[in-house]
Amino acid sequence: MSKKKTISRRLRAGSFTAFALASSAAWADHSPALDPVSIWIGGYYANAEASLGAKTPVGNVSTGALDLQDGDETVGRARLDLLFFDTQGFTFDYYTLSHSSTDTLTQPFNFGGVPFELNSTLKGKLDFSAGSASWHWWLDAGDDVFGIGLGATYYRAKLDIAGTIALNGETSAASVHSDEDAVAPLLTLAYKHAFSDSFRFYIDASGVRKSGGNLTGHIYDARAGLEWFPWHNVGVGAEYGDTRIRLDRESQNYDAKLDLKLHGPSLFARFRF
Repeated sequence: MSKKKTISRRLRAGSFTAFALASSAAWADHSPALDPVSIWIGGYYANAEASLGAKTPVGNVSTGALDLQDGDETVGRARLDLLFFDTQGFTFDYYTLSHSSTDTLTQPFNFGGVPFELNSTLKGKLDFSAGSASWHWWLDAGDDVFGIGLGATYYRAKLDIAGTIALNGETSAASVHSDEDAVAPLLTLAYKHAFSDSFRFYIDASGVRKSGGNLTGHIYDARAGLEWFPWHNVGVGAEYGDTRIRLDRESQNYDAKLDLKLHGPSLFARFRF
């Protein structure tokens, strides 16, 4: 092997080693409150309060309201946080809720053109899911970081209602199904503090608001929690959250308004790399 080739190979090897060391140092040069890759898998044990109102567009006449009764529900939730350039990141968040109730109508209720009878037993089932993606900018102040994020949320609400109706003097079973989805812009604000490499605190708030189209409304979400890592890559997270959801659906035959409130603790399995 010629001397030139040997020198060239050594230079390439040395350049690659220096680049790798520099990249590792740059990757590690971020706040201890942030991780390059962070995974959250868990459940949100929420008290759910839901109500549904309906009216006819003509003359804005109310056709009744339905309370989907309070109840405790376990809401599945998953998140993925990715850190880039030490001060920027991408976040994915997804959760889904299924809430069922049975109520006796104290007033007539007309939904989707179906007139449910007074004093009839009405069964309602709500399935709601939301997924968001947002880009974050982090202001690094050592053990503390402050963040702002911009992105979008996709949400979907499916509602099934079944009860009895009176038609031509006879009662019979009837049901109505509604399935709506929409995409809306998302704004998030966050604060994280690292007490140590294995113990951290965070606050996160986000807001979604959509106007225009058949489905409009807003979603507000706030949560505060703690992370503890007894092992470097594996730990647990516990938080308390409060979510407010309001969706308005407009159509030629009827308008509907869904109000949903969730609040309660969450527990996550935490993985970081």
